[in-house]
Amino acid sequence: MNLVLAKTDTERAVSNVFATARDRLPGAGEVAEARRQAFEAYERAGLPHRRIEEWKYTDLRALMREVAPLARWPDAAAIARAKAALGLVAVDGAAKLVLVDGVFVPELSGIAELGDGVSVRTLREILENSANDARSDLLLTSTTDAVISLNAAMVTDGVEISIADGTALSRAIQIVHVATASSASLFTRSHVNLGKATRATLIESFVAAEGASAYQTNDAVILRVGDGAELSHLRVVADAADAVNISSGIVTVGAKTKLNLFNLTRGGAVSRYQGFITLAGEGSDLSVNGINLLKDKEHGDTTLVVDHAVPHCTSRENFRAVVDDRGHSVFQGRIIVRPDAQKTDGKMMTRALLLSDEAEADNKPELEIFADDVTCGHGATSGALDESLLFYLRARGLSEKDAQALLIQAFLGEAIEEIADESLREFVMAQAERWLEVRR
Repeated sequence: MNLVLAKTDTERAVSNVFATARDRLPGAGEVAEARRQAFEAYERAGLPHRRIEEWKYTDLRALMREVAPLARWPDAAAIARAKAALGLVAVDGAAKLVLVDGVFVPELSGIAELGDGVSVRTLREILENSANDARSDLLLTSTTDAVISLNAAMVTDGVEISIADGTALSRAIQIVHVATASSASLFTRSHVNLGKATRATLIESFVAAEGASAYQTNDAVILRVGDGAELSHLRVVADAADAVNISSGIVTVGAKTKLNLFNLTRGGAVSRYQGFITLAGEGSDLSVNGINLLKDKEHGDTTLVVDHAVPHCTSRENFRAVVDDRGHSVFQGRIIVRPDAQKTDGKMMTRALLLSDEAEADNKPELEIFADDVTCGHGATSGALDESLLFYLRARGLSEKDAQALLIQAFLGEAIEEIADESLREFVMAQAERWLEVRR
């Protein structure tokens, strides 16, 4: 039976945005054809909704009431506002690569600070190179998710970072996305390639400049980690209160690597980070941790798929959520163990702390195991602050908010301690404390 699905008003608006913007998008020839095919793939699926299992708790048809037009090219005033906003998420000592309203801005970036062994190019310059049509592959992925297809069709810019074999970076690389526009959509995509035996720290940050509101971000990062490499990867989402941020990570991990990924969400009306991580080389160690800090009516979704494709790999997932007011936190974690992936060791745990009667947390850990010699497990809990501990702290002179903040910090600390780098741990804790200060 053929089933014909009528487009929603939101989906029709997406089609109109693409039709209007396609002449502004970089690339012709094979690049333009790849965009067209990606948009057709998106249209066949439509905006994700609750009948799609992976999007059960984040129904974009309902949550996105309208689709904003593509953001304009940032002018001097927008760049000045972006510069002022950088301090909100800047990591000391990091070499920054700054995108403003979806466009790379060299005058705010520090490519020269990266030194030898690192190559950085903008996605726009690669796609616009008429002699380089083969690089249309930068718009292709093996993932069929509709949001990623839409990203491929609409992407305006991003960065391609390549780190040569054996390079040990002395400073972190920080990709900063600054929104200055209002009621506009931003589409970015970056490729990060780590060579064999490299050592690096990668930070992604999303922040709103003063006056930015109701913008919609769709970002994708395609990350390849070479054999024997070590990568610390930190994400911080500090968007405007009425913003939408849908970010995707597609990660392929080589043999004998160490990857430590941490995601912090503390802003935005609707946010979702979906990570697709494939352990493709034996003997690798993966640690994925994160925190959702939500208040008002904020909706924060972390969805992870960890695919153990080969034997002798270890993965750990540890997530915390603190939800106040009418916020809604979602964690979906799936560990897949392929038939040949014997000696896999995979575990995940998620805990949610609900600070009001109307706060909500949906936790859905899953295991798909097709091998027999494995050690895997998962767990999920949710609950309120311990009243006896609150009473103890208040009896010693703390206000109710201060007592709650102390207990929340302890709850978050279990996840934050998984960050190997001390300076990054302090940075994340400072971001969490900023959220707690607003709560006071």
